[in-house]
Amino acid sequence: MPSMFHDGSIPALELKGSLLTLMILRLFENDSEKIAEQLAEKVAQAPGLFQQAPIVIDLQALPDDNQTIDLTEIVRLLRTYGFIPVAIRGGNPPQHQLALSLNLGIMVDNSRVERPHRYPEPEPVDPSPPCLTKIVTHPIRSGQQVLALRGDLIVLATVSHGAEILAQRHIHVYGALRGRALAGVNGDCEARIFCQQLDAELVSVAGQYQINEELENHLRGKPAQVYLENDTLKIEPL
Repeated sequence: MPSMFHDGSIPALELKGSLLTLMILRLFENDSEKIAEQLAEKVAQAPGLFQQAPIVIDLQALPDDNQTIDLTEIVRLLRTYGFIPVAIRGGNPPQHQLALSLNLGIMVDNSRVERPHRYPEPEPVDPSPPCLTKIVTHPIRSGQQVLALRGDLIVLATVSHGAEILAQRHIHVYGALRGRALAGVNGDCEARIFCQQLDAELVSVAGQYQINEELENHLRGKPAQVYLENDTLKIEPL
């Protein structure tokens, strides 16, 4: 319940920070035609999945901030496919002005994102906070979202259609997995998803995903694990 003002009245609103899951379109090139072609391929893999999905356009990985990109065309493309562009991340002052004219917000991040290398360089190992496992004992119903942002997520019940579960590391579902499960949301390629009955709307590990329509029939309703191997999503029976 919101706190009262000093005169005893109840406020009509509250402003607070919130951790929400937003889809990110990370751009690595300025080629609008190539972007349009690859975006069409992605959307064709899951028609309807992206309808009315808020999305952030990430410009941090572009090769040069001073190069121009047709942001107006990118926004038009996204809206054509049913996305709702809400902001850009990174970019330079002219791109910020253009984004504002397109009714987009500006998410400033001072850290520069590196473009993907053909041969990735080893990254320095930083001390990380202790892993915290989150355990959920009740069913997760349609429309609900459960996050474990500092470790594993263990669900001892069913994850219904329309529900979403996310974890920094592994996800364990000791019941039917029918909703969306996203493991390794911070980019942990070693994360895995384990479930007793696989019928998920979507499974994802470190951003690589597969939708229900692509599941092989011999995996449906069976115990399974989902993991990455050479940047390819693998689903195998347990």
